[in-house]
Amino acid sequence: MKLVSIITVNFNQPLVTQALLATIPANVANAAIEVIVVDNGSIENFVPQWRENYPSVHFIRSESNLGFAGGNNLGIKHANGDYLFLVNNDTEFTPQLVELLVDTLHQHPTTAVVSPKIQYFSDPGMLQYVGFTAMNYFTARNHCIGQFEKDLGQYDNASGPTGFAHGAAMMIRKTAVEKAGLMAENFFLYYEEMDWCERFKKAGFVIEVNTHALIYHKESVSVGKSSMLKEFFMNRNRILFMRRNANIFQLLVFWVYFLVLVTPRNMIAYRKAQQKGFATTLLKAIWWNVTHRVSSDDLGWPIKK
Repeated sequence: MKLVSIITVNFNQPLVTQALLATIPANVANAAIEVIVVDNGSIENFVPQWRENYPSVHFIRSESNLGFAGGNNLGIKHANGDYLFLVNNDTEFTPQLVELLVDTLHQHPTTAVVSPKIQYFSDPGMLQYVGFTAMNYFTARNHCIGQFEKDLGQYDNASGPTGFAHGAAMMIRKTAVEKAGLMAENFFLYYEEMDWCERFKKAGFVIEVNTHALIYHKESVSVGKSSMLKEFFMNRNRILFMRRNANIFQLLVFWVYFLVLVTPRNMIAYRKAQQKGFATTLLKAIWWNVTHRVSSDDLGWPIKK
């Protein structure tokens, strides 16, 4: 039986992480698992208490905030599993979730990553994800399939290859990671899993979704639904993703599109919404990409380490 390493990252959200841990044993009956929690530089160190309360869980403490990619990469380095199930700490398991994803990887040896169907925790039955369309490399736009639709079974037969996995929940074949490498840590937050998916594809693998497997997601618990931190990294990393994955012609068209259409549109939206500081944040995100290499470790934003 293949061992599955369930990996989640905590940052200042102990109760959210504990809620996730409570859902795992009750919903995994027929799979060999290990559970790894990375505390990603939280202000308070919860690990000593957790080790007493959850003796079967492996806890790792990072004294600095490594971001989404860095925190998960740290967990992967300590994982023993053949399959690595990376889940946000703001998710909750459902019956057969792990087993169904394992079946996908077992039956499709060229699949590197598989994500389950995702519903919003706050509104069970409302879909967040059942796959992604392919990326338009002239606009850096694609579509999250099914988002905000009521789940009436319309995607029950939609399992199979998809554009991208979803970072909230993705099971990865360890041998694929060994071939494609870990996530790029200089993304820090957002787009790193999409960049990773592109690297898996370039290494000859397929990305899939299994719409029979379900996980619930409490979106934006750690960052907030609207914040300058989120705005900076969403824009900075959208451009960085294109710089890393588009060809020269696609990148040139994208820069024109982003500067001529996206930037003025966003500036107007910030003004209408009275979001002070957001315009400057967007300009900082653009300037970072003008002045930094794609491999730069300078995040361009103050992060509490």
